[in-house]
Formats: sequence, C-alpha cells, structure tokens
Amino acid sequence: MSSPNIVNVTSIIGTTTYYVPAGTSALVLVPNAASSGTVFKINQIVVANTTASAANATVAIYSNGAVAQGSAPSGGAAYPIVSAVSVPANASLIAVDKTTAVYLMEGNSITMTSGTASALVFTISYEVIT
Repeated sequence: MSSPNIVNVTSIIGTTTYYVPAGTSALVLVPNAASSGTVFKINQIVVANTTASAANATVAIYSNGAVAQGSAPSGGAAYPIVSAVSVPANASLIAVDKTTAVYLMEGNSITMTSGTASALVFTISYEVIT
C-alpha cells in the first residue's frame, strides 16, 4: 500500500456523501480500498441529529477496514476523531472541518457510530486525489 505523491496529482475530484445508520454498530462511511492509488482529503464531517432527543456520535479512522459504505469494518482498529459526543436534539456537530482536515490513506476507512438508531445523519465532504 502506498498513497500517491500529492505534489504530482493527476486529478482531484470533490465528493459529498451521507449515511443514516439504522442501528448502533460501527459502520463504514467512506472506504479507501487497499492499492487504490488514491488518498482522500477529508474536508468536513457533519453529524445532524434529526430527532427530538440527544444522541451520541462517534467518528473514527479505521485501519485495515476499507469495505463498502454501510458495512461493518473488518480487521484493524478504530482511532476516534470524536468519541461518544452528545449531539443535542435537532442540532448538528462538526466533527471535522477544513481547519482540522485529515488524510485517509489506502486500506483505511472513516467509520461512524450512532448511539440511537436512525437518529443521526452523517455527511462527509472529501477530495479523491490521484
């Protein structure tokens, strides 16, 4: 696994995606497959609570767990960015923004965990750099 030299990129593609976990287990929000030849610059992760009660949110970088979005991560370990942070009713949490951007290397993923099923919307904006 090696990530591209970001000084000599061939493309930067902006992407935004979202997911609403139907359960309370860790799930993949964005995977970067092993040997993809890409690095992802994570610009923003917002967690919105759409319910009338507070719900906890966890966002982590998961090593060796690059499986499809919505799948449980496999192998590796979770390294939390935010851990069990309470998101108030009908409010949002900015877990990552441009001032705290992170790079997602090959073979890793960004995972999400909702403390309450179907309560949180995880939205991520990132650049795929090749």
